[in-house]
Amino acid sequence: MPYTRISADCHIDLPWLPPDLFTANASSAMRDRMPYVADGPDGPHWTSKNGRSFGLVNSVGPAGQKFTPGTNYRVDKMASTGLYDDGQRGIRRVSDPALRIGDQDRDGVQAEVIFGILGAATRLGDHEAATEMFHVYNDWLANFCRYSPDRLIGLACLPYGDIDAAVKELHRAAKLGLRGVELSCSWDMEPMWHPMWEPFWQAVNEVGLPLHFHTFPTLPPDKVFQQTGMTKRAAFFTVVSGFQMNLVNILAAVIGAGVLERYPRIRISFGESGIGWIPYALDRMDFEWEDRFRDLGLKMKPSDYWRRQCKGTFQFDRIGAKLIDDMGVETLMWGSDYPHPDGVWPESSKYIDEQFGHLPADVTHKITCENAGRFYGLIT
Repeated sequence: MPYTRISADCHIDLPWLPPDLFTANASSAMRDRMPYVADGPDGPHWTSKNGRSFGLVNSVGPAGQKFTPGTNYRVDKMASTGLYDDGQRGIRRVSDPALRIGDQDRDGVQAEVIFGILGAATRLGDHEAATEMFHVYNDWLANFCRYSPDRLIGLACLPYGDIDAAVKELHRAAKLGLRGVELSCSWDMEPMWHPMWEPFWQAVNEVGLPLHFHTFPTLPPDKVFQQTGMTKRAAFFTVVSGFQMNLVNILAAVIGAGVLERYPRIRISFGESGIGWIPYALDRMDFEWEDRFRDLGLKMKPSDYWRRQCKGTFQFDRIGAKLIDDMGVETLMWGSDYPHPDGVWPESSKYIDEQFGHLPADVTHKITCENAGRFYGLIT
């Protein structure tokens, strides 16, 4: 099909999944350790055996927050389409492929890359059960994407607490026909420069699917929720102001550890990374490599590996839009972030025009369509 706009960063969050997805499809040994839906004071909510909440059913964002009108402009715009009203009636537009495509049509998007149940493994607090949860989700996602494979590009979720399990699921994801994989980031995982990841890098290189790291908050959610009043607001402001720049730790790690040197076939996309910080990070890495890190075994400048093998996605970044040449236009992919509160759906055209209005049309097309189309094999 002809493409004019491809979103390289969208989401299906656990609160929007079918209520019995995990309990109905997990192995009998794991069933009672799976997330499930129970009644609560604010309505049905996702929970688990350990009592941790995954959020209200069909609600706002990955944390499943209750919709409160007038507190977030972008959430109000989403609500104005009936998204949350439909959700309360059991109409899951986010996880029904036909209805989801209708939401993308509303936004002028012909294809989207779909990140998975972010943070769910951390909240579950059970690595073995999380591996089973991802297994169930990936099976469901593969079937979901078969509804329209030229429009729905799902990313398999890989377990992070068990390298062998991640490698096994990576190979399984390829057999399922999924077009990419996502490794969830958490505060309790070993850094990407650690040698323990070597079997994982070997598998990513062998399978050939693009690997994704989605940005994650600078603080564990529990740390924020423990606060009250304006202190809680200040903590949340800190989180949303800096969470995208967390990915510099992964970017520098995979370059500094020589991963991209050893495995030139590996392709990495940094989801919702924002891009304004990337030119500084690349320049800093280049400077340090030239000055005192020539012993790392890199045959190119760090910024050359970025241009050769990496992509950054963003929905709205006025600073980054001024620094495109410093990163390489070929490395940038726009996304609407549907249906997250930080996103621009259903007003993508408005935000695209605002931040790219000064650019030539062919440059805008590369960022909002062509780069993603080529990265995921939609455009040849």
